[in-house]
Amino acid sequence: MLRMTNFTLQRGSAPLLISLPHDGSFIPDDIAGRLQPTARRSPDTDWHVGRLYEPLAQALGASVLKPLASRYVIDLNRPADGHALYPGQRETGLVSTIGFDGEPLYLEGREPDSAEIQRRINEFWRPYHQALTQELARLRVEHGRVVLWEGHSIRSRVPMLFEGRLPDFNLGTATGASCNDVLQAQLQGCLESQSRYSFAVNGRFKGGYITRHYGNPDAGVQAVQLELAQLNYMDEASFEYDEGRAPAVQELIDQMLQICLK
Repeated sequence: MLRMTNFTLQRGSAPLLISLPHDGSFIPDDIAGRLQPTARRSPDTDWHVGRLYEPLAQALGASVLKPLASRYVIDLNRPADGHALYPGQRETGLVSTIGFDGEPLYLEGREPDSAEIQRRINEFWRPYHQALTQELARLRVEHGRVVLWEGHSIRSRVPMLFEGRLPDFNLGTATGASCNDVLQAQLQGCLESQSRYSFAVNGRFKGGYITRHYGNPDAGVQAVQLELAQLNYMDEASFEYDEGRAPAVQELIDQMLQICLK
């Protein structure tokens, strides 16, 4: 395992890289002290996605890349220039000043300035993306192809981002641009073949910056994002992992990951 200051990379042997850019919840003291008390818990973390994916990755021989720091420090799934992923829709940004509830993250007058944002890009964003780029290149050279799987999760109800309750499994392929038609059809077929969970394909979550930027099917790199509704494997109020419900979620994810390796 490559363990750096701000991320860990478990290198695998299969042509599959699982990226978990919102798995981290650590907030350095110099930032945490300027946050609203409720924000210091990093409530918008993709809680426990590492716990869901890492056993599957080990069994499949996949690589896993995940950060230590919270998305409140910097959002690794946003472009470094800060441009919007969903123009015209409300969303959080590269170094967001609001949470998913629309409320301020920072105490009044304590928001980061442009110099601090650039420092966070250099300290957190660039190392993660360099590792991502290098691992994709390694696997691409070794196998001639690679699938980048973006593992995410979010509360099932976030009125600022979407109406009502989110489907359980949300597959995003940049509306078909980040992977080929065959892979998308196979993954969608996997979701259609089960009845336990609701799902959407290229719905509200079509894939973030990483999926869109790195997915290049013509060059042998396919990228897929899966956004999970958290209530299926954890308690959304306490953030506690649900040992009883999580295995069924893992089973379906495993089926999808195996499709990526065919």
